[in-house]
Amino acid sequence: MLHKLASLFIILIAIISCKGPEARRPVQQSSGTFIQESAQRNKALYDEEKEHIQKIIDADTTKDYISSDTGFWYYYNIKDSIASPKPDYGDEITFTYNVKELNGKTILSKEETGLQHYKVDQTNQDLISGIRDGIKLMQVGETVTFIFPSYKAFGYYGIENKLGTNIPIKSTVTLKTIKQNQEN
Repeated sequence: MLHKLASLFIILIAIISCKGPEARRPVQQSSGTFIQESAQRNKALYDEEKEHIQKIIDADTTKDYISSDTGFWYYYNIKDSIASPKPDYGDEITFTYNVKELNGKTILSKEETGLQHYKVDQTNQDLISGIRDGIKLMQVGETVTFIFPSYKAFGYYGIENKLGTNIPIKSTVTLKTIKQNQEN
Protein backbone atom coordinates (compact mmCIF):
# COMPACT_ATOMS: atom_id res chain seq x y z
CA MET A 1 0.00 0.00 0.00
CA LEU A 2 2.85 2.33 0.81
CA HIS A 3 4.29 1.55 -2.62
CA LYS A 4 1.00 2.58 -4.34
CA LEU A 5 0.80 5.75 -2.28
CA ALA A 6 4.39 6.70 -3.17
CA SER A 7 3.70 6.03 -6.87
CA LEU A 8 0.54 8.17 -6.76
CA PHE A 9 2.48 10.96 -4.99
CA ILE A 10 5.24 10.89 -7.65
CA ILE A 11 2.68 10.99 -10.50
CA LEU A 12 0.87 13.88 -8.80
CA ILE A 13 4.14 15.86 -8.43
CA ALA A 14 5.04 15.16 -12.10
CA ILE A 15 1.69 16.50 -13.27
CA ILE A 16 1.92 19.64 -11.15
CA SER A 17 5.53 20.33 -12.16
CA CYS A 18 4.74 20.14 -15.91
CA LYS A 19 3.17 23.59 -15.77
CA GLY A 20 5.27 25.96 -17.98
CA PRO A 21 6.92 29.12 -16.70
CA GLU A 22 4.77 32.22 -16.50
CA ALA A 23 5.89 35.37 -18.31
CA ARG A 24 6.66 38.33 -16.12
CA ARG A 25 4.39 41.29 -16.64
CA PRO A 26 5.68 44.89 -16.64
CA VAL A 27 4.95 46.99 -13.58
CA GLN A 28 3.73 49.84 -15.81
CA GLN A 29 2.25 49.70 -19.26
CA SER A 30 2.42 52.65 -21.64
CA SER A 31 -0.35 53.26 -24.09
CA GLY A 32 1.77 54.80 -26.86
CA THR A 33 -0.17 58.06 -26.77
CA PHE A 34 3.01 60.11 -26.27
CA ILE A 35 4.33 59.08 -29.68
CA GLN A 36 0.97 59.72 -31.31
CA GLU A 37 0.72 63.14 -29.68
CA SER A 38 4.30 63.96 -30.71
CA ALA A 39 3.55 63.00 -34.31
CA GLN A 40 0.48 65.25 -34.28
CA ARG A 41 2.52 68.17 -32.86
CA ASN A 42 5.19 67.69 -35.54
CA LYS A 43 2.59 67.60 -38.32
CA ALA A 44 1.01 70.80 -37.01
CA LEU A 45 4.44 72.45 -36.75
CA TYR A 46 5.30 71.44 -40.34
CA ASP A 47 1.95 72.73 -41.65
CA GLU A 48 2.53 76.05 -39.88
CA GLU A 49 6.07 76.35 -41.25
CA LYS A 50 4.94 75.37 -44.75
CA GLU A 51 2.25 78.05 -44.71
CA HIS A 52 4.77 80.69 -43.56
CA ILE A 53 7.29 79.63 -46.23
CA GLN A 54 4.58 79.66 -48.91
CA LYS A 55 3.73 83.27 -48.00
CA ILE A 56 7.40 84.23 -48.44
CA ILE A 57 7.54 82.46 -51.81
CA ASP A 58 4.29 84.07 -52.99
CA ALA A 59 5.57 87.53 -52.00
CA ASP A 60 8.87 87.05 -53.88
CA THR A 61 7.87 87.29 -57.54
CA THR A 62 11.43 87.89 -58.77
CA LYS A 63 12.54 84.27 -58.32
CA ASP A 64 11.31 80.94 -59.66
CA TYR A 65 11.03 78.66 -56.65
CA ILE A 66 11.12 74.90 -57.12
CA SER A 67 9.64 72.45 -54.66
CA SER A 68 11.83 69.40 -54.01
CA ASP A 69 10.63 65.84 -53.59
CA THR A 70 12.20 65.72 -50.12
CA GLY A 71 10.30 68.64 -48.58
CA PHE A 72 12.15 71.92 -49.20
CA TRP A 73 12.12 74.77 -51.73
CA TYR A 74 14.94 76.34 -53.73
CA TYR A 75 15.85 78.72 -56.51
CA TYR A 76 18.96 79.18 -58.61
CA ASN A 77 21.11 82.26 -58.03
CA ILE A 78 23.58 81.02 -60.67
CA LYS A 79 22.49 78.18 -62.97
CA ASP A 80 24.81 76.26 -65.28
CA SER A 81 23.22 75.92 -68.70
CA ILE A 82 25.62 73.16 -69.77
CA ALA A 83 24.50 69.70 -68.74
CA SER A 84 27.17 68.38 -66.42
CA PRO A 85 27.04 65.63 -63.80
CA LYS A 86 25.47 66.15 -60.41
CA PRO A 87 26.94 64.71 -57.22
CA ASP A 88 26.18 61.04 -56.70
CA TYR A 89 26.81 58.47 -53.99
CA GLY A 90 30.48 58.37 -53.02
CA ASP A 91 31.54 61.46 -55.00
CA GLU A 92 33.88 63.83 -53.19
CA ILE A 93 32.68 67.41 -53.40
CA THR A 94 33.65 70.82 -52.10
CA PHE A 95 31.16 73.58 -51.45
CA THR A 96 30.46 76.66 -49.39
CA TYR A 97 27.25 77.55 -47.60
CA ASN A 98 25.70 79.97 -45.16
CA VAL A 99 22.73 79.80 -42.82
CA LYS A 100 20.18 82.59 -42.44
CA GLU A 101 16.82 83.03 -40.81
CA LEU A 102 13.93 83.48 -43.22
CA ASN A 103 13.99 87.24 -42.53
CA GLY A 104 17.59 87.36 -43.83
CA LYS A 105 19.47 87.60 -40.51
CA THR A 106 22.78 85.73 -40.87
CA ILE A 107 23.28 82.89 -38.39
CA LEU A 108 26.42 81.33 -39.93
CA SER A 109 28.32 83.08 -42.70
CA LYS A 110 30.30 81.40 -45.50
CA GLU A 111 33.44 82.52 -43.72
CA GLU A 112 32.37 80.78 -40.49
CA THR A 113 31.45 77.52 -42.21
CA GLY A 114 34.46 77.62 -44.57
CA LEU A 115 35.09 75.37 -47.55
CA GLN A 116 33.37 72.05 -46.92
CA HIS A 117 34.78 68.72 -48.12
CA TYR A 118 32.09 66.07 -48.26
CA LYS A 119 31.80 62.52 -49.56
CA VAL A 120 28.18 62.25 -50.72
CA ASP A 121 26.07 60.02 -48.46
CA GLN A 122 29.15 58.39 -46.93
CA THR A 123 30.55 60.67 -44.27
CA ASN A 124 29.05 61.45 -40.93
CA GLN A 125 29.80 65.10 -41.45
CA ASP A 126 27.89 67.54 -39.33
CA LEU A 127 25.59 68.67 -42.15
CA ILE A 128 21.86 69.14 -41.92
CA SER A 129 19.78 66.75 -44.02
CA GLY A 130 18.50 69.59 -46.20
CA ILE A 131 21.99 70.48 -47.43
CA ARG A 132 22.89 66.81 -47.92
CA ASP A 133 19.80 66.45 -50.14
CA GLY A 134 20.14 69.84 -51.82
CA ILE A 135 23.71 69.44 -53.10
CA LYS A 136 22.61 66.38 -55.08
CA LEU A 137 20.49 68.73 -57.23
CA MET A 138 23.41 70.99 -58.17
CA GLN A 139 26.13 71.13 -60.83
CA VAL A 140 29.64 72.55 -60.44
CA GLY A 141 29.62 76.34 -60.41
CA GLU A 142 25.97 76.68 -59.47
CA THR A 143 24.75 78.70 -56.52
CA VAL A 144 21.38 77.76 -55.09
CA THR A 145 19.35 79.23 -52.23
CA PHE A 146 17.37 76.67 -50.28
CA ILE A 147 14.53 77.21 -47.86
CA PHE A 148 14.38 74.37 -45.33
CA PRO A 149 11.59 73.69 -42.85
CA SER A 150 12.94 73.04 -39.37
CA TYR A 151 12.88 69.25 -39.71
CA LYS A 152 15.31 69.52 -42.68
CA ALA A 153 17.41 72.12 -40.87
CA PHE A 154 18.49 72.11 -37.22
CA GLY A 155 15.12 70.93 -35.86
CA TYR A 156 14.66 70.53 -32.15
CA TYR A 157 18.32 71.18 -31.31
CA GLY A 158 18.90 74.46 -33.11
CA ILE A 159 22.38 76.01 -32.89
CA GLU A 160 23.55 76.85 -29.41
CA ASN A 161 23.38 80.60 -28.73
CA LYS A 162 22.58 81.31 -32.42
CA LEU A 163 19.36 79.62 -33.58
CA GLY A 164 16.43 78.47 -31.49
CA THR A 165 14.52 75.22 -31.79
CA ASN A 166 12.20 74.36 -34.68
CA ILE A 167 13.07 77.36 -36.86
CA PRO A 168 13.03 77.13 -40.68
CA ILE A 169 16.10 78.55 -42.41
CA LYS A 170 17.53 79.79 -45.70
CA SER A 171 20.88 78.55 -46.93
CA THR A 172 22.83 79.63 -50.01
CA VAL A 173 25.13 76.89 -51.30
CA THR A 174 27.82 77.12 -54.00
CA LEU A 175 29.12 73.84 -55.40
CA LYS A 176 32.82 74.25 -56.17
CA THR A 177 34.08 70.81 -57.31
CA ILE A 178 32.98 67.21 -57.86
CA LYS A 179 35.49 64.38 -57.88
CA GLN A 180 33.47 61.46 -59.17
CA ASN A 181 33.73 58.09 -57.49
CA GLN A 182 35.26 55.55 -59.91
CA GLU A 183 32.53 53.02 -59.06
CA ASN A 184 29.74 55.30 -60.34
